[in-house]
Amino acid sequence: MRSWRDGAETVRDLRARRLERRNVETVPLDRIAGRELAEPVDAPTAVPARSHATMDGYAFDAAGEYPYDLVDAEVYPDDEPPSLAAGEAVRIFTGAPVPPDANAVLKQEEATVEDGRLTGTPTDPGTYVYERGSNVAEGERLFDAGERLGPKDALLLGDLGIDEVAVRERLSAGLLATGTEIHEGKHRDLDSPMLAGLVRSWGHEATYEGTVPDDYERVRDRIAALAADHDVVLTTGGTSVGKADYVVRALRELGDVLFHRVRLRPGKPIAVAELPDAVVFAIPGKPVGAHAVTSLVARPYFTGRVDLPTVDATMACDVGISVPGFAYAVPVTLADGTATPLGHAESPLAVYDDEFDPSVLSSSTRASRADGFVLTEDALAADEPVDVVPYPVVER
Repeated sequence: MRSWRDGAETVRDLRARRLERRNVETVPLDRIAGRELAEPVDAPTAVPARSHATMDGYAFDAAGEYPYDLVDAEVYPDDEPPSLAAGEAVRIFTGAPVPPDANAVLKQEEATVEDGRLTGTPTDPGTYVYERGSNVAEGERLFDAGERLGPKDALLLGDLGIDEVAVRERLSAGLLATGTEIHEGKHRDLDSPMLAGLVRSWGHEATYEGTVPDDYERVRDRIAALAADHDVVLTTGGTSVGKADYVVRALRELGDVLFHRVRLRPGKPIAVAELPDAVVFAIPGKPVGAHAVTSLVARPYFTGRVDLPTVDATMACDVGISVPGFAYAVPVTLADGTATPLGHAESPLAVYDDEFDPSVLSSSTRASRADGFVLTEDALAADEPVDVVPYPVVER
C-alpha cells in the first residue's frame, strides 16, 4: 500500500502521459475561468506601452530645478505630448502620456503657477509616473502552458491586448454510484453530487450516469460503457474487500489497476485504473472519506496540482491516533487561529473522544461543516502548532 502522496504523484504522472491527447480550442477572456492553457503566453509588448501620468498636475524633467517655464499646452489621455526643452513643464492630466523629455509629475495641489512659471514641492524622477514597461516587459513569460486560469487573469491578458487564448478541452467525467441499496432507492446517493461539484470546480464537465446494483457483470459492463463515452469515470462504493465489492475486480478485467488503497484515513480504499479509453477513479462510498481521498489523490489528474497551501493554527485539544503508518485527515473548524477537530467530544459533533475515529467520522455528513483539515501521521496535542489545509485549497 502506498502513501496518499505517492498515489497523487502517480495520478499526476498519468495526467501528463494521457492528457497530451486533448484537443485545443480558443476561448474569449470572459470564459477562461478554470481553463487550462494549451501554450505559454509571452507579453507581445511592454505594458504600459508609454509612460503616463497618474495624477493631474505638471510634467517636467525632475533633474532640473524650480521654477519651470510652462509651455502653452495641455496634455490629455488621447493627446500626443509635446517635446519639452530644458527647464520647461506642461500641464498634464491623469492617464495622459508623459512627454519624452519629462520624468515626473507634480500634482496640482502642490503646485504654484505665477506669471507662467511653475514652482512646488521637491519632486524626484518617477513621481506620479506609470513608467513604460514597469508593469510588464516586452517578451516576458507571464503564463506557462498547463496553467489553470482564474477570472482575475483576464485583467492582465486584456492589458496585453489579448482577446482570446488557446486552452485544452475540458475533461468529460461520468459519475456512477454502485450498490443495491442505492440502486433500489433505500439509501440516498450522497457522493455523486459532491464529486460532480469537485470536478466542475476543477474546470471540467461532470455527468451523473445513475446507479448500478451489486452484480458483477452489470458493474463491469456499466463501467466499460461509460469509459467509452467519457475521459474519466468516477465510481462510488464497492472498493473494499467485501463479498459484494465488485468494482476493483471489474477494473482488473477491463484495464490496468495502477493502485488500490492508500495510507490515508478516512478514504483508504480508493483504486485508480487506466483503461484504453478512460481513467477510472473508484472512490469509497463513505461521504467524508470520499471527499478527502478524491480531493487529495484524484485532484492532480484534473488540475495538475499536488501542492497544499496551509494556514497556521493551534490545536484546541488532544487528538490521538489508533493505527500508526497512516496519514490522517482530521477535519477542523477555525476560529481566532484555533483549530477544533470537528468530531471530537469537545466539538459540536461528538463522535469520538480523544482518539480520532476515521471510520465513524467518514460517514458523518456534518463533518463537512469543517473549515479545513489537518494532515498528520502522529497524535496531536492541545496548544500544538498545526498546518490547516482550508477546503477551498483542494476544491479549486
